[in-house]
Amino acid sequence: MNDSDWSRLLMRIGSAEDARDLRGMRNEIYALSAACPASGTIDGYYRRLNAAHDAIVRRAVRLAEAETARSGIGSPPVPYAYMLFGSGGRGEQTHASDQDSGLVYEDRPERAEEAETYFAHLSGTVVRMLVEAGYPPCEGNVISRNPAWRRSLGEWKRQLDEWFADPTWEAVRYLLIVADGRCVAGDERLVRELKEYYFGNMPVHPVIVGRMLDNTMRHKVLVGVFGQLLKERYGEDSGSLDVKYGAYIPMVNAVRLLAVQAGLHETSTLRRLERLREAGWLDEDEKSAYEMAFLLFLRLRLMTTERTEDGVRTSNGMVSAAKLTKDTVDELKEALRIGKRLQRVVRKRTLGEPGGPHRGGRT
Repeated sequence: MNDSDWSRLLMRIGSAEDARDLRGMRNEIYALSAACPASGTIDGYYRRLNAAHDAIVRRAVRLAEAETARSGIGSPPVPYAYMLFGSGGRGEQTHASDQDSGLVYEDRPERAEEAETYFAHLSGTVVRMLVEAGYPPCEGNVISRNPAWRRSLGEWKRQLDEWFADPTWEAVRYLLIVADGRCVAGDERLVRELKEYYFGNMPVHPVIVGRMLDNTMRHKVLVGVFGQLLKERYGEDSGSLDVKYGAYIPMVNAVRLLAVQAGLHETSTLRRLERLREAGWLDEDEKSAYEMAFLLFLRLRLMTTERTEDGVRTSNGMVSAAKLTKDTVDELKEALRIGKRLQRVVRKRTLGEPGGPHRGGRT
């Protein structure tokens, strides 16, 4: 699949007339995915793949606006932004992707009730259309139709205040989710202001970073003390490697925590690494090593076991060991050692111990 194929697909997504059309576009992404590069340009492939996912979400929002208008509710009463979280927010979705989303809209007290009615209908319609297009809802209910993730800007700020003031495990998890949020449709200014408020609160609540560390380190890298790969021991996935939670997620979490401490608004893991280097938190060798490891994890994520049920494609995050060549296994072991080293570096930096990353100024 070359650049012109992607460009034509994006144009067709932009003119889709309903969820059925969007479903066809998504199926086309699957059909063309066999052309995914095995190595070398994996970051470029993810950029194109996620541009297609973004385009589908963006078109669903526009179609939902039109449907909401036809229902008699009208047009958006105030500016708003539709947000993606999770791998969508980071621009790291694979072929099997669900919906992690939210919505923020402008404060207009005189139109508050009208706005809530409108955006409740709009978000419900967007979610329904994307389900029909093959994107299942997030299992954790982090989704725009949930009022907890659909708020005015002022309500969002008050919610952040509550999470910062009472950093329970769930509150910290939600704060980390917000760190990955980005605007996919609508008024990006609202998301930018929300993020500025978020990062402005970090220095005022220093205990939060320590709580974030506990959350960040809960997933362990799947390499043993003797360098062996830790495979699944039981069940139908016996012998497989949990690439998602044993390689990809630990590195995502570690890099995100450094980025949050550095005050970086970036959401992409690769872009965060680059910005951490620019800000003096990582040197070039460190950045390159972490980048190399992460690119391998991204490549392996495209090899995970996928299933299709009721037209929805899902992945268990596992890679069968039979799919891995000896060279890839050797690469993976080295990448996992690098990931484990990154976790140690992040822990030391967060706890103020010697051996943490270089510290530059906030940017």
